[in-house]
Amino acid sequence: MTYRVIASAVLLVLLFAACKRSPVANRTSARNFSTADISKLRWIEGTWRGSGVDQAPFFERYRFENGSTLAVDSFPDEKLDKVEDTSRFELKDGRFGNEGYVASSIDDNGINFEPAGKSKNSFRWERVSDNAWKATLKWPAEGNKPARERIYNMERIQGK
Repeated sequence: MTYRVIASAVLLVLLFAACKRSPVANRTSARNFSTADISKLRWIEGTWRGSGVDQAPFFERYRFENGSTLAVDSFPDEKLDKVEDTSRFELKDGRFGNEGYVASSIDDNGINFEPAGKSKNSFRWERVSDNAWKATLKWPAEGNKPARERIYNMERIQGK
């Protein structure tokens, strides 16, 4: 009987330890956001050219479909005549994000996203000026891979 109690206690401790180490358990819980919070991101509306170290230029358009949905259109080139992909970040039940990411904080100059679902990296969109912002992506250390960070500089394409 004592052996069974000890074995149960050990299993319970291991279960709690596994949950504590689980990437899902360690993820930042999302705040309860409102459309007023989402409206702080209006500065990101527009068409942008992205660049980074060892990164070919890329082209995206950020647009609000309504007060609670931000759509991000990706284009294959600077012609901007064909949308290659569209990602949506939606406010639902106080959470702002999509199946891969959820916002953890929003202010007048940026937004932080934490991984949700199978995603592993976090990222921040941060306003630099009216015509520039940067996206900072961060990946945690995993196995024998060190933690890493990548920064993309976004410049507004005027008139688009």
